[in-house]
Amino acid sequence: MRNFVVGALMLMSAACAPMAETPPEPPQATTPPTADAATAQDACGAAAHAAMVGTNIAAATFPEGVRVVGPDTMVTEDFRLERLNVLVDAQGVITGFRCY
Repeated sequence: MRNFVVGALMLMSAACAPMAETPPEPPQATTPPTADAATAQDACGAAAHAAMVGTNIAAATFPEGVRVVGPDTMVTEDFRLERLNVLVDAQGVITGFRCY
């Protein structure tokens, strides 16, 4: 019986001992597909809309598949070089275009 009690106490004390913490692994950097820098800059046709910077998004029309990104907009992290992203400020004014 004494061996059972000693064994149980040893087991409980081992369970309460702090575990060695392993540092978390750093997040893996995702690298977009390689492309020529000039092509990557305008793979979605952003340059064609550059004149619209400073106008309100409500007055603009864009092709299907465009994503409007505001200051508080949550977006997915999927990288699609051909997707046109319209960047707007809190008032809905277009501040830029990006391909990602």
